[in-house]
Amino acid sequence: MTGNKEVITGSDFKRMVSGAYSEFLLEYETINERKGAGHRPGTHVLRTMGAAVMPLRDVKDDSIGGLARRVASGAIFGARGNAGVVLAQMFRGLGKGLSGKYNATSSEFGKAFQYGILYAQRVIPGGEERPIITLAKAVAKGAYHAVRDNKPISEILEAAIGTGEKELEKIGSEDAGARIMFTFLKGCLKGLDGNFVSPAVSLSLGLEAQQPGMPDPRNDVVRPYCVRFTVGNPKVDIQAFKEQLNEYSNFVLVQSKGRGLAVHLHTDHPGKVIEQSVGWGSIKDVRVTNMSEAHELPPHGALIPVAMLAVAENKVQAREMQESGINIIVSGSEEDGPSVAELVSAAHSDFADAYIMISWSRDFWLVFQQAKRLVGSRVELVLCEDKNQQDRAIKAFAPSKTAEENAKAMTRQAEKE
Repeated sequence: MTGNKEVITGSDFKRMVSGAYSEFLLEYETINERKGAGHRPGTHVLRTMGAAVMPLRDVKDDSIGGLARRVASGAIFGARGNAGVVLAQMFRGLGKGLSGKYNATSSEFGKAFQYGILYAQRVIPGGEERPIITLAKAVAKGAYHAVRDNKPISEILEAAIGTGEKELEKIGSEDAGARIMFTFLKGCLKGLDGNFVSPAVSLSLGLEAQQPGMPDPRNDVVRPYCVRFTVGNPKVDIQAFKEQLNEYSNFVLVQSKGRGLAVHLHTDHPGKVIEQSVGWGSIKDVRVTNMSEAHELPPHGALIPVAMLAVAENKVQAREMQESGINIIVSGSEEDGPSVAELVSAAHSDFADAYIMISWSRDFWLVFQQAKRLVGSRVELVLCEDKNQQDRAIKAFAPSKTAEENAKAMTRQAEKE
């Protein structure tokens, strides 16, 4: 074993994540042309990466553990498409492995990277092993040997890439999933070396230099913290209060409660929200929930027992869904899928006690499953493969049944020929 004393800092981690984002900017259109990971997987992972890097813009935390946690929250909550969910799980594993660390040794970072590979593997459905799984195992093996030999992090990444390339030669073809894996690894390595070759937005240079048609990461900012509290001041101007809170939130609900106000909002800056609200009256019963981590939704005066939620790709489909009984509609398509954040935020709307999320494409499946993992038992899934299956499922809905009973009956009906 070598005497490697390398330390990976929070700044190193920022460069690695930024390098991965830059590499996806170069490669996402090529990934879109590959088969094996749904419609436009390159765009899905690029937008997921956008959600991951945006929390690093002006963060004051220097610790690698804190930064990894923020990136993981952004990626998990902003994940789009099946490919985006897999990438987000890789960041989740990294965050778990680096949790609580200010800096990390090469060995610690290498082990965290192996966690990331494991988390990515777990989220992919079973059955016949896909190239991305075969590749992930090879990459993890290469990283393991380099970590065991106490190699510097750059050599760990190089070893992972090298073993992956050898495995790819055996497979004989490169699908979208394999390309995503290599793009991520090579981007991390380039970022660590400071070798940015893309026209990408550098975290240190701002976000102005975007090419036409390129997804803008500012459109993928996620607000993963659900903040609830009461303000004890009956003289507050509710509309003025909401306008101030809207600056930090994409969802604000302010209601009268006794002699005060009940506030429910989603934000990426819970501290700023509380600080802004202090001037309006006494703050009580503060509750902050990170919606990108598994949590249970507390009942909160819902309007109906069970609501159906579905994805519509245009106004015509949305109108048809409303007429068929869908209560909540999220915008999205196979090419531009809904994010996990949009689904979870809809379930936080207090509209119903429980929600049934109904998909009409396999491209939504992992995103829907991720949303259920985060929200828990108040969400049930009906995973349909096409719109005809979804139509049959919707017709089987019975308002008198529980969400779980409905989901089982709707799934059976959808699978009938």
